[in-house]
Amino acid sequence: MEFTNIHLVTGIGFVLAALFGAVANRTNFCTMGAVSDWVNMGLKGRFGAWVLAMGIAVAGAQILELTGLVDIGSSIYRTTNFGLGGYIIGGLLFGVGMTLGGGCGQRTLVRVGTGNLKSLVVLLVLAVSAYMTLRGILALLRVAAIEPMTIDLAEQGIADQGLASVFAGWFGFEATNTLRWIIGFIVAALLIGWALRQKAIWEARENLVAGIVIGLIIIAAWVTTGIVGVDDFDPIPVEAMSFIAPTGNTLSYLMTFTGSTINFGIAIVLGVIFGSFLYALFSRTLAIETFSDRSDMINHLTGGLLMGFGGVLALGCTVGQSISGISTLALGSFVAAFFIVVGSALTMRVQYHRMDDMGYFKALGIGVADVLMPWRMKE
Repeated sequence: MEFTNIHLVTGIGFVLAALFGAVANRTNFCTMGAVSDWVNMGLKGRFGAWVLAMGIAVAGAQILELTGLVDIGSSIYRTTNFGLGGYIIGGLLFGVGMTLGGGCGQRTLVRVGTGNLKSLVVLLVLAVSAYMTLRGILALLRVAAIEPMTIDLAEQGIADQGLASVFAGWFGFEATNTLRWIIGFIVAALLIGWALRQKAIWEARENLVAGIVIGLIIIAAWVTTGIVGVDDFDPIPVEAMSFIAPTGNTLSYLMTFTGSTINFGIAIVLGVIFGSFLYALFSRTLAIETFSDRSDMINHLTGGLLMGFGGVLALGCTVGQSISGISTLALGSFVAAFFIVVGSALTMRVQYHRMDDMGYFKALGIGVADVLMPWRMKE
């Protein structure tokens, strides 16, 4: 087999993802867990790690773009197609799904590497659901119901959905590089500053390590596809890390291996599982975990279905949109990340109130009130 540019890029991607998997396993990096810690216990350590990773990724990605090293503007996040319906509905569904499924896309991959059979089932359902939404029967629903809600920013004279372009278009001034530098600096500083102000991130240093390392891995992913991957004869899409659509593509790749070509997304899905497995093996934490009862299985199956469908609609997950996407300063990524958190927090509050044998619709109503008025959660 001839060694080509795609093999170099996917090889580097696999190594980066293996590091991601090992670090996420070691530090218990998990966005669903981070939301749960904050909503249920008022702890912000893991949430701070997630936000810190965002801030570092923003700083690195903006430096790469504004110095002309990587054409991040050509990524899927910065197109003029502002998929408002997908960001909101997909984000909400993904947030609900990751809570029912016991973790987001990356956490599911990490747990598969530790021997968790529940997560393996979630992964398979997620992969099928994502692929059906990309190219199968669920794509009909996506095209008919979600895509019509897309706003074409070009019709408003806005070049892309980067924050600088959007603000310039709204307020009628030019989106200069100076403006891009200023906005990039402000966003990165706000995210990193907020994260580092949380006492919990210093009290549990693994959160600090997770945020720094994962943020740097996202930057390295941009470098891999945007610099190492540049080849006029074998072009590779500029992307960082995302785990929903690539999971669906990985399942298709494994089933049609002899007629398929690996890509960066497939390599990182396999790499995260491998890295987590290696850490679990050497730390002696490999353990088989199965469903506790029928309700547990139903929740995980539903979670996988919603994550696959919602993640494709939202163009990413808690890493794909909330770290990789936000690092491009795409407005849609901020919207999607917000609604992922809302969907997850709402599901947790409904589950909390249902523990008191409260009716579903009453629990839903109170849960919505909790999310709209978060100070109620302390009561």
